[in-house]
This record gives sequence, C-alpha cells and structure tokens, in this order.
Amino acid sequence: MSATTWAVVALVVLLVAVLALVLVLRPPTQTDEFQGRGGRRRPHRNHFRDGSEHLDEGRPMSQAAIIVNPTKFDDVERLRDQVSEACRAAGWDTPLWLETTEDDPGSGQTLKALDAGATIVCPLGGDGTVRLVGSELAGTSTPMGLLPGGTGNLLARNLDLPIDSVRDALQVALTGKNRRIDVCTITVAPTPSPTVEVDDSPTEPEVASGSGHGPQTYDFLVMAGMGFDADIMASTDEDLKAKVGWVAYLVAGIRHLKGKQFKTTIVTDDDRFTRRTRSIIVGNVGKLQGGMALMPEAKPDDGLLDTLVLSPQGVVGWAGVAASLVSHHRRGHTRVTHHSTKSVRVTADRPVAVQIDGDVVGDAQLVEVGVRPGALLVRVPA
Repeated sequence: MSATTWAVVALVVLLVAVLALVLVLRPPTQTDEFQGRGGRRRPHRNHFRDGSEHLDEGRPMSQAAIIVNPTKFDDVERLRDQVSEACRAAGWDTPLWLETTEDDPGSGQTLKALDAGATIVCPLGGDGTVRLVGSELAGTSTPMGLLPGGTGNLLARNLDLPIDSVRDALQVALTGKNRRIDVCTITVAPTPSPTVEVDDSPTEPEVASGSGHGPQTYDFLVMAGMGFDADIMASTDEDLKAKVGWVAYLVAGIRHLKGKQFKTTIVTDDDRFTRRTRSIIVGNVGKLQGGMALMPEAKPDDGLLDTLVLSPQGVVGWAGVAASLVSHHRRGHTRVTHHSTKSVRVTADRPVAVQIDGDVVGDAQLVEVGVRPGALLVRVPA
C-alpha cells in the first residue's frame, strides 16, 4: 500500500484504540450500590421519596413490575431485595418480580404484569429485554421505566436517563413523569427467489415458495440494521463481550471491514434509488455508546425514521465514512447519505443479515420499516 493508505489505516486503528480505551475505562453498570460493589452505602430511605406525590394520586399504594434478565447480574436475589426495599421506602407496594427465560425473553412476563395491573413496568436487562417489554407496552396506558443492565442501554442514553446506577434509574421510574416516544416496526421478508435481480423498476421480488415461513414483523425502539452492523452483532464473541463489554463489538467490526457490498433498491416517502452499499441503518434515536451521535438529527418523538446508507469500499472507504459521520457531512456524499422519512423499503440483490436493537433475526433481501408515533410511554425525570 502507498504511504497515504498506510496513514489512513493507522488513523482508523488509532480511533478504534481510543474508543476502546474510553469504553474499557467507563464504569460498568453493575458497580453501583445495588450490586453490592464499590463499598458505597445505600442512601437514606427518604432519598426515594422526593416527587412520589406525582404518581397515581388517590391510590394508597402503587406497584412496579420488574422484568429482569437474570443472566445480566451476579446476585439476583440480593438485587431483588434491594429493589423491593427501595420501592417500599418510596411508598410503593413490593414489586412484582418476573424473570425472563431463554424461551420467553420478556414478552410473556410483560403481559403478566399488565394483567396484574402494574402501575409501571421496568425492564432490567439488555437492549433486547427493553425492546420486547416496550413492544408489549406500546399502545397501552402503562409506562415503561428503564433500569440499566447489559452493555448498551441505548434507549436510556438517548433519553438522558441514568445508565450507571439501578438505584438512580429506579428513582426516576418511581417519581418521574411520562413521555411519549415513537415505536418503529420492521417487516423482514423471507429470502426471495435467487433468480430475482434488483433494478430500478417498480417490481419487487416475489417470495420464494417453500421458504418455510412468511414475513416476520418486529417492533424496535433504537435501531435496525442490514449488512455490516448485523454482521458485527452475529459474530461478536459472547465470552469476550462479558469481559470487556462493547470492545467486543469493535473487535468483530474490524474483522468485517473488508466485507463485500450488496446492491439495493431503496424506496422512501419521496424518493427511490439504487446503490451498492455495505450497511443500511434505520434509527428511532441516533446516539451510541461513548457519546457518538450516529444520527444527530434523530429524535424519539418526531414521528420520523432516520436512515443512514453507508457505501464504503475497503478500509480506506471506511475512513471516509468515519470522517463523514464525525463532520456530519452526509447529504449527497458518495459514501454516506441520510434520509428522514416516515417509511423505508429496502430490497437487496442477495440475502443480508438483519438486526433489531442488537438482536440478529436472520438474513433477508426485503425489509420494510414504518413508525408508530407516540405509541409508548416512558418514565423520565419530572
């Protein structure tokens, strides 16, 4: 490679190293006093009382339902006792405690909480748990209280909610106010027939017969992706992720920098174009870990989808993408374009991995994304 190319590669590696250092040094979620680490004392019970008069006036007691992913915490029973004590100190009933399982990672527990008449439902796990709980709460009058768990907590980050302390997040859930945010819906079609090619014509590919299942529809609250980002999620080492958090995603990302582009036809509310691309990301919000604003224009309550189309070629191309994202030069750029619309439809020329809020849902050649404005209530600071 030329000296210039080596310089670009070195710059990319340096940026990755700096970001990795920031993520490693960031205190993990489980260091707060609700996990029994760090040597800090639990606050006085009156710490949880301030503002509780805003909730359900006229009811003698209120009850929170906690939907917890037990794999995210070292001592689940101790966590349960501490959350229960905090709820009682705030004048609430002992919370309804529902643990997720491999077979039911959040949906069934949320329905049980709704049937029990819970005042608020609080997911306590990763972004996947938040997504499933939020999907069941969408369209209801029951708010969601976000409690940090896992490595991402991306929705909480974008709503400026506590992400380092379960105690602080629980205080917001018990004493805060409700805010309506949008819920995005994505339909992922089965792999079309391999004989179908993507072009500029209005005809979309037919779904192959005998595929075994029809299109699948999911809700998401943060971001869905097709291509590079889904490849990263699918190949991230879970053991490494447990040890170093989001650095594991960076390691997986480096392995996929040289992945092949795919040809897409993209249809939005007011545009239609064909492009070779490496990744398409549709977001309800735009902030990532480490403070990086992937889509700074995105707002969780504007009734719009924000879509990034990334079209780099090789490592040098990714350096150009990084420069465009940092400088926010995205409209009309050859490598990065941004679109704000109410819907987006993507057709690829080959099966491409798809992820929703970090969960890989398989390969597809056709996805459609829409938005349900203000469908979900989320508890935020009063």
